[in-house]
Amino acid sequence: MAGQVGGARVVIVMGPSASGKSTVGLRLAQQLGVPFLEGDDLHSASNRAKMAAGHALDDDDRRRWLAAVSEWIRSTAAQGRGGVAACSALKRAYRDQFRRTGATVWFVYLKLDREVAARRIAHRRGHFMPAKLLDSQYAALEPLQPDEPGVVIDASASVAQVEAAALRAVCGTDP
Repeated sequence: MAGQVGGARVVIVMGPSASGKSTVGLRLAQQLGVPFLEGDDLHSASNRAKMAAGHALDDDDRRRWLAAVSEWIRSTAAQGRGGVAACSALKRAYRDQFRRTGATVWFVYLKLDREVAARRIAHRRGHFMPAKLLDSQYAALEPLQPDEPGVVIDASASVAQVEAAALRAVCGTDP
């Protein structure tokens, strides 16, 4: 992946809640000069309400959301600029769906220990995802596999260290 900055490649910054997807994804998009998608923004009002009420989403709930993220990937890649999306992409089937868009999709998996995620969520304000849903995320999580295009980064480091590792992995340079 290093050295391949231009083109229609879409990078998906993935991982469980509180792993830093939004922060790292936005910074990565800024560094690369490409559009950024906050995947949570594509959740329906009913999905947000369900999560806010403490109920985990199932695959049926996620179907339209995954279709919307896939359409963003397809559209962004078609413009030839590429992009970066922050999206949990917890299951391999979801990641496979993104790869079937025809775009060159590459994953940055922000791997985070459940206890660290719980501490971060406890200090987070204004997010619709309550701490009690963290276990459902880890139960659904299928880590990035060696045959999937991407990199695994330890997200327990500082934000600056995680951002630098992601930038190195994606384009072979430091910020």
